[in-house]
Amino acid sequence: MSDRDVIIIDEEGNAVVEGHKGEPKDDKFEQKESMDGLKGNETDPTDIMDGLKGDKIDPRESIEGSGESEDNTQEAVSGDVVEKGDEPIRKEDSYESICVVCNRPESQAGKMLNLPNNMTICEECMKKSFEAMSRGAVDFNKLLKMPGMHFFNLQGMNVQNPRNQKIKKKDENAKSKPIVDLKNIPAPHKIRESLDEYVVGQDYAKKAMSVAVYNHYKRVATDTMDEIEIEKSNMLMIGPTGSGKTFLVKTLARLLDVPLAITDATSLTEAGYIGDDIESVISKLLSAADNDVERAEQGIVFIDEIDKIAKKRNSNQRDVSGESVQQGLLKLLEGSVIEVPVGSSSKNAMVPMTSINTKHILFICGGAFPDLEEIIVERLSKKTSMGFNADLKDKYQNDSEILSKVTLEDLRAFGMIPEFIGRLPIIFTLNDLGKEMLVKILKEPKNAILKQYQKLLSLDEVQLEFSESALEAIAEKAIKKDTGARALRAIIEEFMLDIMYEIPKDDNIGRVTITREYIEGVGGPEIQLRGQD
Repeated sequence: MSDRDVIIIDEEGNAVVEGHKGEPKDDKFEQKESMDGLKGNETDPTDIMDGLKGDKIDPRESIEGSGESEDNTQEAVSGDVVEKGDEPIRKEDSYESICVVCNRPESQAGKMLNLPNNMTICEECMKKSFEAMSRGAVDFNKLLKMPGMHFFNLQGMNVQNPRNQKIKKKDENAKSKPIVDLKNIPAPHKIRESLDEYVVGQDYAKKAMSVAVYNHYKRVATDTMDEIEIEKSNMLMIGPTGSGKTFLVKTLARLLDVPLAITDATSLTEAGYIGDDIESVISKLLSAADNDVERAEQGIVFIDEIDKIAKKRNSNQRDVSGESVQQGLLKLLEGSVIEVPVGSSSKNAMVPMTSINTKHILFICGGAFPDLEEIIVERLSKKTSMGFNADLKDKYQNDSEILSKVTLEDLRAFGMIPEFIGRLPIIFTLNDLGKEMLVKILKEPKNAILKQYQKLLSLDEVQLEFSESALEAIAEKAIKKDTGARALRAIIEEFMLDIMYEIPKDDNIGRVTITREYIEGVGGPEIQLRGQD
């Protein structure tokens, strides 16, 4: 603002700076004049900040730059709209402002000053900037005389944080409400029935998960209603690959309509090393909640491949991706207030931070835990004795449900530290999928794979059918691949490729039946034309 500018206070108390109608001043002369004022300490930065905080100019209101005429003004704050000759129309933004200098959100830095082109700066950074210019050792008059040196134009800048790095404002007057109301929490048997529609088998896992989730959200809804504080119901799922661990959690979050973050433990490392910080687990949950802190604090976090952070055996080097990660996860699992980077997987100076309380966040960990069966068998074999009624040493070698006999001692032998296991009080296992179970997965769930392909071909007015022997052949092939239910889609994609390619060529085809011979590669599918019985 130059000496020729005039400050006008409108009816709503907004400060508007109008340019003088006289001859415009030369840019170089105006820059030199302003820097002489700063060099001579004619303007004290403390006085400037006091003026911004006073009644004359409110830092929350925008300052409109002078134009060619008095009516032609431009609003400087993002989200606000000003039309020619009309009163300023202010649109409330539900996201917090972030300082362009220190990258702190409004909830941490305090009141923000609005600059042109969507830029905001906190009062502390503004004051430090004025102090640096007025009391610093840099001679700005000499600096301006250097060739190619000039002050940047704020009008040409558009410094704005990406959408994924903006934080939703908290309503200070409103009380925190649970996203799942106590009256609307489905009972365990209702959760189990909903899971049965999408997940086949794994009855014990669905029962344990339903009870744990029901108790957890009762705890969130009641919070501190009395002196009795209920502990968290964090879970650990152990099961072979393709047994449905991730699918169970996804289905559960969809039924409850709560934010869900799925992350891999393989990319986590100790702070200061290459990889994702431990806090990035909560950062993904915040992103899933659309940067709404209150919703994120009541969400679900699923950490897959948890067995990959087991303590390394016989290693002389620092275990930055094993035991150190387990120790770093302890405070998250138990419940504490942590600083989380917004829209990023690691902390750095260019990313805003926010505080999240993990007290009401439900953590579910899952992993295949290879070689755990051998540890269980070794422990059980030590109990064998001699005599006619003694158990044989090879009794547990071919036990298909050996994982269900896991104990905390076995998990410690695998490489999980006691403190970490203790914060996962609910431990249950998932069974390996047999032939009958795989056949049921193909056709029984709501979104079964066969139903998906039947839907695709019905759009071409073609009926797709599978014989029972064909389904058994698909299940037998999936068992040989040893990847669980994931192998089913890969097998079906392989033999359905030619059918999906050829059927649109002929409009006379009305029905296609997949046979066992076609799955085994010794025959073809049965094709029936329209109008044939």
